[in-house]
Amino acid sequence: MKMKSENYDHVTVISCAGDVTTDDLEPLKKLVSERLENGGRDFVLELNETEFIDSMTLETLLWIQEQADERLGQLRLAGPTENVRRILHVTRLEHHFDTHTDVETALKSLR
Repeated sequence: MKMKSENYDHVTVISCAGDVTTDDLEPLKKLVSERLENGGRDFVLELNETEFIDSMTLETLLWIQEQADERLGQLRLAGPTENVRRILHVTRLEHHFDTHTDVETALKSLR
């Protein structure tokens, strides 16, 4: 997975390209932890170039959401592919995450 991030005040947009699996989670967790330490509280995870996420990735998404909640922030998923939507559905997490068609819509929902 390739990952890049951009900060907008208290919102961090993390774009993922490629499958997100257990091997990719340490850099993601480190990025989120550092951002939280520096006053970030809201996160948008862009998944429009991701076809697969594994169970550990789902746990990490729940962890990010929990960390954001503790700081009165939120997590949004932007542009999840059909496969990612299917994984969320099969794991019964589709209603647990607030999903949006694109980053712009997700950012607007945080204002």
